Amino acid sequence: MIQPKMEFLSKALIEQVIDEAYELLMDPGVVIHNDEALHLLDNAGVEVNFNRKIAKIPQKIVEKALNTVPSSFYLYDYDKQPKVHYGGDDVHFASTSGAVKIFDLKTGKHRTAVTPDFIKWIKLVEGLSYLDSQSTSLVCNDVPKAVTDSYRVYLVLKYAKKPFITGVFDKSGFKVMKDLLVAIAGSEKDLADRPMAVFDACPSPPLQWSDATAHSLINCARYNIPSELISMPLVGATAPATILGSLVQHTAESFSGLVINQLAKPGAPIVYGGAPELFDMRSGISSTGAIETVILSCAYTQIGKYLGVPTHGYLGSSDAKICGVQSGIEDTMGIILGSLAGMNMISGTCALNFLLTLSYEKLIIDNEIIGIAKRMLKGIVPREENLATTVIRRVGHKGNFLSDPHTLRMFKKDQFFPSSIIDRHSLDDWQKKGAKGTNQQAIDKIPEILAQYQLKDIPGEVEKELDKIMTYSLRKYGMDEIPESAKE
Repeated sequence: MIQPKMEFLSKALIEQVIDEAYELLMDPGVVIHNDEALHLLDNAGVEVNFNRKIAKIPQKIVEKALNTVPSSFYLYDYDKQPKVHYGGDDVHFASTSGAVKIFDLKTGKHRTAVTPDFIKWIKLVEGLSYLDSQSTSLVCNDVPKAVTDSYRVYLVLKYAKKPFITGVFDKSGFKVMKDLLVAIAGSEKDLADRPMAVFDACPSPPLQWSDATAHSLINCARYNIPSELISMPLVGATAPATILGSLVQHTAESFSGLVINQLAKPGAPIVYGGAPELFDMRSGISSTGAIETVILSCAYTQIGKYLGVPTHGYLGSSDAKICGVQSGIEDTMGIILGSLAGMNMISGTCALNFLLTLSYEKLIIDNEIIGIAKRMLKGIVPREENLATTVIRRVGHKGNFLSDPHTLRMFKKDQFFPSSIIDRHSLDDWQKKGAKGTNQQAIDKIPEILAQYQLKDIPGEVEKELDKIMTYSLRKYGMDEIPESAKE
């Protein structure tokens, strides 16, 4: 089998982008608002201006870090089974992270998300077979803002078996999130041996690392928790107005984060990811669904593969405000092209409104698009040594292949069978079934999937430890108990 692929850059252009990124790391250098990271760099021989918090990272330091980065690793599920492989051309999917609103199907409005919304989302993702991973997808507005990052991890660990993607909003949140993971894993060693989460780390464009994100890079490395570099150049606003110019900035930012991570612990797992966006000069809005956003993401993925580092992209999201034609166009474009680029993880799916709003119906529809993409990646496989002549001669000119045993033996091997939300009935049959469009078919599947969800079997002492860690964190910020809606 030949896995279909797509590339945007020649080898010479990749090398030019990398060379210019090396130049940026020396001039103007990288601003890093974390003293521990600056000291790590200083001890490694990097020129550091501690007053201005600028590090000028030479090429040899980056190359040394690249030599210690693992080319692949696995994320494990609750049952300690390897489920997501970061590496090679394997492609996996997750819903997006960090949305703040939910599209309410009853009112048709975007509203602030609360705990029951996220629990419902987790259960749906658990029931969708083409989504390989969870994300801490929704920020819950019914807990203090300072604990929203760790609270999302708490909910995923209580209700999901799939591995997941998360990230730190606040420096103090890392320890709570790590402690929650250790409670489920059993020990810090067990967590290091079988990581179940990857932590996004986002530099601030251009060429800056905040205190919290640098802290995350360092501590993830020390606990062997995979980090995911999420450089976010905004093409034409916080990055150059050309795709290649923004790609150079993305590369420099990613290199600087990779160095910090590997200086903390050589060999720590790390992912070459990102979330670049096009700045639309007409609306003044950053576009997650623009073709330029997709092209830039596929291009940096090609660079990550050239470097031999696992890859990631935030694709499959839409700028649309409702689930409809625009979201279908933008989602399909991102999912298909990202798959052809061979991104190891595509985690921007299921979002509307520039990644700010999640939609339950879009989740169901995107899962179907992902299924189609996965079939595409299987390519064309020779099923028999003789491709066709034997069966065609046997059937002859009458052409009734339906009655031939070859068809019964082979049709399930090459055909992808979509769910009921993709309609392939005749007009009469479709009308008899209620003449429902794709959106309504997707909405109708939501209660079916929720009804099949089975509550996670967590040992009592482990669940008590999770609750204890989360309650302690909430009380520090004035909330006495975990929301009742988080308990079942």
